[in-house]
Amino acid sequence: MMNLIDTHSHIYLQEFANDQPEIFERLNNEGVRMVLLPAIDASTHQQMLDLEARKNEVCLAMMGIHPCSIKDNYKEELKIAGDYLEKRAFIAIGEIGLDFYWDKTFAKQQYEAFHEQIEWALQYDLPIVIHSRNSTDECINVVAEHKTDKLKGVFHCFSGDVEQAKKIIELGFYLGIGGVLTFKNAGLDIVVEEISLDHIVLETDAPYLAPVPFRGKRNEPSYLKYVVEKLSIIKNCTKEEVADITTANAKNLFRLKDQ
Repeated sequence: MMNLIDTHSHIYLQEFANDQPEIFERLNNEGVRMVLLPAIDASTHQQMLDLEARKNEVCLAMMGIHPCSIKDNYKEELKIAGDYLEKRAFIAIGEIGLDFYWDKTFAKQQYEAFHEQIEWALQYDLPIVIHSRNSTDECINVVAEHKTDKLKGVFHCFSGDVEQAKKIIELGFYLGIGGVLTFKNAGLDIVVEEISLDHIVLETDAPYLAPVPFRGKRNEPSYLKYVVEKLSIIKNCTKEEVADITTANAKNLFRLKDQ
């Protein structure tokens, strides 16, 4: 049985409300031993923390504000997240970053929130989990501004090119690889071919970005096995090797103990 860690999964969302026991049964059957829960914003923090409390042998929560949730009330969102961080421990600051996919109305505020949350990571000595849709170079530049030996993290759902991947690795960060790797024309396989498994952690981003053969449907942690399978083909190694290396990477980054 493989020993896997899903480093990025929103299984506390409404999409999973009706079959949570089955989801946990399936992920356990597929060797997923831990599921890390990235925060979105104040509208879902309690759902995330409730799931962590119920399933604390498997689930560990992060705290942060998703860039798509950075709007007019972003200072209020930052205060709520900051208050949580003062009250209790979290596994990481995330998911945070920049998203220029839909529009750039709040680009300035996104930058401000990103910088502030990186400062939290340094203050609390936590890794950061970066969302960088249509903003990989910009996120690399922001991280470089704050770079110290203490700052660690992962570029979640990495979808850049080889050059960007190498810059991220030079910063001491990991690449989060999930279902997109299995998409026919995504081109991520070409990038992964050039990158050592030593710089990769696995994720689903459930309920989003389900791998082939479930593309377009709801994603879930048990589907991590399809990412492992694809990685083993690209890297010409066993699925067990992929599992062992990526799990060790996740444990190293998030300072995880065996549950």
